[in-house]
Amino acid sequence: MIVVMKVGTPEPEITRVSEELGSWGLTPEKIVGQTKVIIGLVGETASLNREQIQEVSPWIESVLRVEKPFKRASLEYRHGQASEVVIPTPNGDVAIGRDNPIAIVAGPCSVENEEMIVETAMRVKAAGAKFLRGGAYKPRTSPYAFQGHGESALGLLAAARDASGLGIITEVMDTADVEVISEYADVLQIGARNMQNFSLLKKVGNQPKPVLLKRGMSATIDEWLMAAEYILAAGNPNVILCERGIRTFDRAYARNVLDLSVLPVLKTLTHLPIMIDPSHGTGKSEYVPAMAKGAIAAGTDSLMIEVHPNPARALSDGPQSLTPDAFDALVKELAVFGKAVGRWEEAVPVLA
Repeated sequence: MIVVMKVGTPEPEITRVSEELGSWGLTPEKIVGQTKVIIGLVGETASLNREQIQEVSPWIESVLRVEKPFKRASLEYRHGQASEVVIPTPNGDVAIGRDNPIAIVAGPCSVENEEMIVETAMRVKAAGAKFLRGGAYKPRTSPYAFQGHGESALGLLAAARDASGLGIITEVMDTADVEVISEYADVLQIGARNMQNFSLLKKVGNQPKPVLLKRGMSATIDEWLMAAEYILAAGNPNVILCERGIRTFDRAYARNVLDLSVLPVLKTLTHLPIMIDPSHGTGKSEYVPAMAKGAIAAGTDSLMIEVHPNPARALSDGPQSLTPDAFDALVKELAVFGKAVGRWEEAVPVLA
């Protein structure tokens, strides 16, 4: 349930209402909107009626039930107000959400060596990226494929961040690695294969760094949102959803089917920010530009694009990676689309 407080409700009254409702065995969560404060109630609310709660304070405007099974992730829980995730980076805070410029994440599938990851970081930053993505630990279908360099690659990502000032996004695959990855990463990524690894979801929910939750390869939207609910329920409100393509019967031409329809659908269901990954979504670099442009037109909050200085020699996912030159050209094209929808950050001129 959610309790909507009237505009101008004194802070002591909000505190008093929260404490009283907490004494009922509920968990109140304060949500500050643009004009109103909302108190989300988590717990056994089925036996409560709205009139009961309404009597707690004359400052309560309304009491509403959240009908969705994903409570905290639902748009209802925030009374129709979208949320944003603010991520500190060496270059300043970056906010990802519906009222912010589109944030671009770019970099290779996996971290191969220091020269490669630093070079890529500098190139994607120059083109306009806000975050560097790169895998230290890589889940692969074949046990004989390159699995990533592990913990040593985290130090290389740190070197790339020091050189470029970009925020770092990297995947965590095991609960045992959450703590060490949190020391290096600005955003922890849960990959498609781990979307329903509930122990891992709870673990990342118990730490403060933002979490990027990729959609499972065969996951429904409800399953995806329930996975986000695990993270939110564990106490971490900073979740970004990432669509990376779903598996269907036709794999002859593209690696996956990039489901851009999730953008309008999710905006009716959840307040969480949304990212689109056209690289994994198509599996072929030549299809990435069209899908990235389509994602902006459909309302994405962020894009994740794979970039490698030499895709032909990449240790993983070379066919879907753009060269730095191709990425630079693409960002210039994306700017046209981003400006058309009012979601593009103007470049700040560099003074001589």
